[in-house]
Amino acid sequence: MLDADMLYSLGIIMIFVGIIVILAAFVVLFLSSIKSGKIRGGGALIIGPIPIVFGTDKESVKAVLWLSITLTIILFAVFIILYLLRGR
Repeated sequence: MLDADMLYSLGIIMIFVGIIVILAAFVVLFLSSIKSGKIRGGGALIIGPIPIVFGTDKESVKAVLWLSITLTIILFAVFIILYLLRGR
């Protein structure tokens, strides 16, 4: 079973991993813009079950939209499974 200290450590580690992923994405975006001169990108802000998607072109928006919908479905499935397991 997970105790509070382990969950706290896991949360801190996940925050640092997220920061590293964001920094790596900025470096890759910067390096690709030097080569081609064109920057493409997009992002999603998920508030509750509703994804708000933005991007610089249609392809980026489509990719981010599909990823955010997939993430929302996975999160709903995890919440339902955890709710059913907790009820026992």
